[in-house]
Amino acid sequence: MTLITNKRLAAVVLMIVATGAAFGLWLRQVSRADAYPTNSLARNTLDSLPDTILWAWERPEQLNFIDTKRIGVAYLAKTIQLRDHELFVRPRLQPLILRPDTRVVAVVRIETDRLQSDAFTDSRLEKIAHEIADVSTQPGVVAVQIDFDAKASERPSYRNLLSRVRELLPTSMPLSMTALASWCAGDNWLQDLPVDEVVPMLFRLGVNEGQFASRLQSDDDLFSKPCHSAAGVSTDEKIHPPKRKRIYIFSPTPWTPSAVNLALETYQR
Repeated sequence: MTLITNKRLAAVVLMIVATGAAFGLWLRQVSRADAYPTNSLARNTLDSLPDTILWAWERPEQLNFIDTKRIGVAYLAKTIQLRDHELFVRPRLQPLILRPDTRVVAVVRIETDRLQSDAFTDSRLEKIAHEIADVSTQPGVVAVQIDFDAKASERPSYRNLLSRVRELLPTSMPLSMTALASWCAGDNWLQDLPVDEVVPMLFRLGVNEGQFASRLQSDDDLFSKPCHSAAGVSTDEKIHPPKRKRIYIFSPTPWTPSAVNLALETYQR
């Protein structure tokens, strides 16, 4: 009788331990899944944006002629530079003229010294996150986009920055990021970032230009999630129109009505 009791006791103990371990695993899985939950409010806002967005960089731009039902504007709102162990913030200094009903994305560009290895200290990361989140309060802004060509060594810090920005932004404010095309082709570090949109830039491709151009020409789907919904192109490097819901178009010269019309025709918008 004692032997049977001990066996039963041992079985109960094993069951408790196994259950506890399984619960711990389940909890870790849920915690990871909930770390970057799908934000339905931000997603709805993002889905309401026009399918064509014009990038307006740091120069005088007059875009009050666009059809705001078809076209939005992503303007460079701020540039953050990490250089010589210092942080420099330069707000937009050039005028931007838009119609009041224009759907606007505020872009923050981050630049780091390529030779500096410890640019993102905790205090700098916190300041940068607040600087980025602050552009969401500018008039007419409905989404925030970060433009940062992060080095491989900067990716962990960039991930932390995105997480902090997501915490600071309003729940309904979409967070977008640009990406080097190579990040979206066989590189999985983007998979669980806390962003609502990733925009691979299909221009200034360097040595990879021929590879990507041929795949676009053959209508080959270049990327999988999370790079499947948007793409960035340029007016001075015309490519086969990528099959994406939303296209961001860059122009190295100021936008004009004829330039906008030509870009829309080129990229079949």
